[in-house]
Amino acid sequence: MIRRHPILSLFAVLLLVLLGWVWHERVNLQAFPDIIAAYTAKEYCSCRYVANNPAQYCRGYVKQYVPTSAFRDNPERSEVTASGLGRTHSARWLGERQGCRLLP
Repeated sequence: MIRRHPILSLFAVLLLVLLGWVWHERVNLQAFPDIIAAYTAKEYCSCRYVANNPAQYCRGYVKQYVPTSAFRDNPERSEVTASGLGRTHSARWLGERQGCRLLP
């Protein structure tokens, strides 16, 4: 079979290697969607409320290649909520000594 269909055989081997890699990295791949929203919420909160930068600057600072689907900044509560890849995370500024923390 390999001599008759070398390209098909190579494709099958590459597919098996890819499946093996996906299985090996399954825990990390499952955690990836949470990282996008959590990073955006936490870093924007820190940029905006800890460093006291303008909102427009902080939006550019946390922009990523994988876009967020929803973003909410609540200046009254010093809280930020970001959604991306089907996950939503919020971060709140707790004070000058604690900074921002992701909410459970």
